[in-house]
Amino acid sequence: MEILDHAFMQRALLAALLVGVTAPAVGIHLVQRRQALMGDGIGHVAMTGVGLGFLMSANPVWVAGLVSIAGAVLMELIRMYGRTRGDIALALLFYGGMAGGVMLTSLSPDGSNANLMSYLFGSLATVSAEDVTAICVLAGFVLAVSLGLRRQLFAISQDEEFARVTGLPVRALNLLVAVTAAVTVTVAMRVVGLLLVSALMVVPVAAAQQLTRSFRSTFAVAVLIGTAVSLTGTVTTYYQDVPPGATIVLLAIAVFVLFAALAAPLARRRARAAREAAEAHGHDARPSAGAADDVRV
Repeated sequence: MEILDHAFMQRALLAALLVGVTAPAVGIHLVQRRQALMGDGIGHVAMTGVGLGFLMSANPVWVAGLVSIAGAVLMELIRMYGRTRGDIALALLFYGGMAGGVMLTSLSPDGSNANLMSYLFGSLATVSAEDVTAICVLAGFVLAVSLGLRRQLFAISQDEEFARVTGLPVRALNLLVAVTAAVTVTVAMRVVGLLLVSALMVVPVAAAQQLTRSFRSTFAVAVLIGTAVSLTGTVTTYYQDVPPGATIVLLAIAVFVLFAALAAPLARRRARAAREAAEAHGHDARPSAGAADDVRV
């Protein structure tokens, strides 16, 4: 294929594949915990890491990863211990992260508005071999946590109090989810962009929930959707010269709309089948009751 003849597209497709797998794998826990916008907040904080990377002439992916982890841990601590002022503290953290990224980028000798835009909205042509190495390492961590601790993470996502009673280290696992989300944002920012990465963490999960009933099936379908839209969006970007992040997110939303349209008739069919089963059960039960009456008579 022509698209694979270019080294930058090989790197972009590999990065898109890893993003498509990791983002829904972490996003499903955020959705279950009603923290769907956490990825968006981490993306704002990661902007400071990108700007700091430009200022230090270091790889922005690694620096953004460290800053994102620190910000995610701080967010989780605010969620755990914050009271009436918790929302204000989070807002300050989000806005400060965005402003810090813009300021540090403007002060750095290698930074420019074009460079920052590539991290905000994704850019396939600028994904370097060093970026791919960082993405592979970080994605490996995300998958190891998501798959290796899936039972524990499922428990705290469903009911923290029950998980605590069973002896699980709830606080440590909550912090681990936050760290994993931060790493996922770092993995996805070169392909989807910091401002759109939260959508890829949430929308495939929401789409999968339209047709699935169990956590396991939702996880599998969400990862399939994330992978499909990431790769399709990357290929579309190559041929049509459109922004990769926006293309991937719009494809994910289109899948959600399609699944939502399919979910309504499926729900009606299931309800009708359940009603027919209940009526059949009641019909089978009535003759036996009549027979009993005949005996008594």
